[in-house]
Amino acid sequence: MASHFELLLVLATLFTGVVWAIDHFFYLPKREVAVEALPEQIEEKVKDAVRRESVLVENCRGIFPVLTFVLVLRSFLYEPFQIPSGSMMPTLLVGDFILVEKYAYGVKLPITRDKVIETGKPQRGDSVVFKYPPQPNVDYIKRVIGLPGDTVLYRNKKLYIKPACVDQNGVENADCKQFKPVDMDIVSQGDFIQDSYPLTEAHENLMGIEHSILFNPAFAGRPEYFNQTGKRQGEWLVPQGEYFVMGDNRDNSLDSRFWGFVPEQNMVGKAVFIWTSFEFERPLDSWIPSWIPSGIRTERIGKIGQ
Repeated sequence: MASHFELLLVLATLFTGVVWAIDHFFYLPKREVAVEALPEQIEEKVKDAVRRESVLVENCRGIFPVLTFVLVLRSFLYEPFQIPSGSMMPTLLVGDFILVEKYAYGVKLPITRDKVIETGKPQRGDSVVFKYPPQPNVDYIKRVIGLPGDTVLYRNKKLYIKPACVDQNGVENADCKQFKPVDMDIVSQGDFIQDSYPLTEAHENLMGIEHSILFNPAFAGRPEYFNQTGKRQGEWLVPQGEYFVMGDNRDNSLDSRFWGFVPEQNMVGKAVFIWTSFEFERPLDSWIPSWIPSGIRTERIGKIGQ
């Protein structure tokens, strides 16, 4: 949906800009010449009528600057997204509306997504929006767990990471020969419930990046993990130029464990701010449609923490 809107926005901007430019540089001078050729005694309202542009040109002239502003803002600075699922709970909830910093990982052209200016790369712990590799017209949001060259191991609901010996900035890491467990401290049990199952909340220290996660202690795990050639079940070596991502709601997230890695080209941007948050909690027998918000969570508005 976002890709279709971007295409329509680009086409509308081009159309209104071309119509305005053709009139301004080609037809407007001709109209001015026609006005100058009129007798001096002709009333001004007649001259204004000769100068006047068509309704189409007038509308395009008014709309073009607005569309250009929206296109630049959305394509190169910030783009709004809505959180549609609970895969990033407790960091992001269903009904959160977020802003994504588009220039965080490079300035890219709209539609083609070709990078024209390098501004940075995804970092471990970033909450990122990206084009879902199996279906690039769909946007996903997950957390970056593994960087290029890292080896990620997920076993018994715990993460282990063996960092790359040379990171994506070319810096060598001598301590890269063994897996490092990602520390996790239990915070609460049962404060979050999904599909009638009480979830356990924990704080995770992702190699210096602290954030909260959820997992279902009664859920044994799924057998359909993505298997990488030469690696054990639940172990993945992140290729160069790609990233391993996971949802914070570990047992309710379709992520790199199941479909593989995210190419850097697919990265849309970094989630940085919640600008509003709606609740959609109503009894099943309510006469009000489920898509109408039942309340606003004002306490969630603000910068997205790790």
